[in-house]
Amino acid sequence: MAKEELDERIETEPPGEGQKSKQEILAQEIQEGLEELERSADGLFLSGISAGLDIGFGPLFMAVLLTLVGGAWGEPLTRIVVANAYAVGFIFVIGGRSELFTEHTTRATLPVLDGRASVGQLARLWTLVYAGNVLGGGVFAVSMVYFAPAYGIVDASAFGEIATNLTAHGPWLLLAGGVVAGWLMGLLSWLLTAAKESISRIAVVWLVTTGIGLAHLPHSIAGNVEVLAGTLVSPSITLAEYASFLALATVGNAIGGTVFVALLKYGHVVRGGEEP
Repeated sequence: MAKEELDERIETEPPGEGQKSKQEILAQEIQEGLEELERSADGLFLSGISAGLDIGFGPLFMAVLLTLVGGAWGEPLTRIVVANAYAVGFIFVIGGRSELFTEHTTRATLPVLDGRASVGQLARLWTLVYAGNVLGGGVFAVSMVYFAPAYGIVDASAFGEIATNLTAHGPWLLLAGGVVAGWLMGLLSWLLTAAKESISRIAVVWLVTTGIGLAHLPHSIAGNVEVLAGTLVSPSITLAEYASFLALATVGNAIGGTVFVALLKYGHVVRGGEEP
């Protein structure tokens, strides 16, 4: 869709009271995606490292809660509380506007679909942000495995328990779970653009990422911290399992965000005709 045509639709199809129209959301997503695609390589990489570091606080707080609670609250309540702790890292990353790979499986893809950016630009952004995310998350995982038990806030076995929840599945289930997680993260990007207030944005991040944590869906960046930490403390989780998890989660996340959100949302807005 040409920029002029999309702008014309925005002007002629006003949204409901206090809401953005789907055309406005798409236009803003494309514009933000373009801005990220045009950022310098060092800026993207450093922002990716920052996101990888910040997201590690979610797994850290999960381990702290598991250590404190033990089995006292029962599995259902413990699982719900720990899933809420998982969301903390995402709130830090998205609220701080750092670059997260799974957001860009959708946002950075839209300018390519719209003909305003190339596949090469998209590959460059994905590579830089993903590498930064994994590096930052790896540094955090190694640090917390040694710091948290020594500081007396985490039992090392908690890291193994968190990782096992992700690695216990076969490869096809891990891939399918990664697709669902990527789908949800793509929706999160879309919903954040639709939201207008900071409180509503935080609520959206909390809702979506708590759901991912509650279902133990494989998120390649948060999962990198979780599974690497488990690998470092538990002999039952091997480096090969960690590498397999990371590869499958990454591919699944990319498919979920690109196919089930970017392609469908773009097609829905561009090809779906006028609003009722």
